[in-house]
Amino acid sequence: MASKKRSRNKGNKLWTPARVAITVAVLSLIAAIGISSYNSGDETAKRSESVALAPNPPVRKVPGAPAELTNLPPNLRDAELRSLSGRPIKLADYAGKVMLVNFWATWCAPCRSEIPELVKLHKEFKSQGLEMVGLSMENPDASAETVRNFVRDFRMDYSVGWATPEVAVTLMQGHDSIPQSFVISGDGRILKHFVGFNPANTPAQIRQVIEEALSNKG
Repeated sequence: MASKKRSRNKGNKLWTPARVAITVAVLSLIAAIGISSYNSGDETAKRSESVALAPNPPVRKVPGAPAELTNLPPNLRDAELRSLSGRPIKLADYAGKVMLVNFWATWCAPCRSEIPELVKLHKEFKSQGLEMVGLSMENPDASAETVRNFVRDFRMDYSVGWATPEVAVTLMQGHDSIPQSFVISGDGRILKHFVGFNPANTPAQIRQVIEEALSNKG
């Protein structure tokens, strides 16, 4: 009996009030950590889901380039442009004929490559009614002699003059490089706008547009 009583007393000593309190506190802490981890994981999952399901941000619209002209404006047709010959150039004087207008400059390397091709095209098609006008982008007062020498050296047998800022800005439509060429129909429609010069394909492309324009001029 005595041994049994001592065993019961020993067991009672194992679970003293202090140990019970400590055990309860530890279990409560473990439970709290588990609940916190669950809530944190659940919140992370919710945030991930909201990012995945969120709609794409609105795309900022970028303004497009100015629309290309389709017809020669009246103010350009009637503008008087200074010419190398001394007689003003008016694009309106070429009404009813297929015309190629070329912006160029004596210092422009691609222009130096393109102009001999334009001279060939003018010689080939002028008997069929093609008119060609070369407008320098240089200052007419400062470049008069340089342009005159250039025209002589390159044997430019078509009308040559200088573009005014208004004519250049309106026709170039935001493209600031040269050379630029425009093939214009007899009724003032801009059939094709060429920017730059590629010796491998630009001459053939210009030729094709000229041929089509001349065949449809009636």
